[in-house]
This record gives sequence, structure tokens and C-alpha cells, in this order.
Amino acid sequence: QVQLVESGGGLVQAGGSLRLSCAASGSISRINSMTWYRQAPGKQRELVADITSGGRTNYADSVKGRFTISRDNAKKTVYLQMNSLKPEDTGVYYCNADIWPVGANLYNYWGQGTQVTVSS
Repeated sequence: QVQLVESGGGLVQAGGSLRLSCAASGSISRINSMTWYRQAPGKQRELVADITSGGRTNYADSVKGRFTISRDNAKKTVYLQMNSLKPEDTGVYYCNADIWPVGANLYNYWGQGTQVTVSS
């Protein structure tokens, strides 16, 4: 079965950095776009960054210049490098991807999330 598993979250001070990883596992034929979302306390889930299979990227205005999304197709992994972190970056970060399992049709998957807390 296909799964997405996030890692790399934690507690950091304002101005610090974290790198999140999201690894896809299982019988996978192809992964299309991969996306990072986040949800802060009391707020709706929002898109942070996404990346196509060809490497084209998109970012929320609030993280432009600070975050970088990348992927390693051989490892079936997407990364989110987060620099100059601010308290308002605090939230649960979720990985999302459109994946073709072997012998099956395209399906959208969510990871379980990883907590990022930025202290002031």
C-alpha cells in the first residue's frame, strides 16, 4: 500500500531552520505533483509550496524567499527547507501527492503531519 510519511518537524527558535522530508513508499508507478500544506491553531489548512514532477515550484507569499521545496525522484521524497523561521510559521505541516500505484489509477494521498513550533 502507498503511504506518505513526514519527518523533520520540531521546536526551533525564531530565525532558525528546519528541513522537512516526506517519503512515499509502496508499489508506486509514478508521482505527479507533491505539495506541502500547513495548519496553524485556529486557522484553515493552507498551501505552503508545491512542486511538479518536472521541478516547477510555487510558494505561498508568506514563505517566499525563506522556504525552498525540492524533490528527489529516485528516493520518492519531497523536502521543504525552512529558513528564517517566524512564530507565525508554527503549525502542523502535511505532505500531499498525486500518485499512480502500480496497476491502479491516480489517487491523492495525505501524510499524517509533522508539528513545527517556532518560539519567540
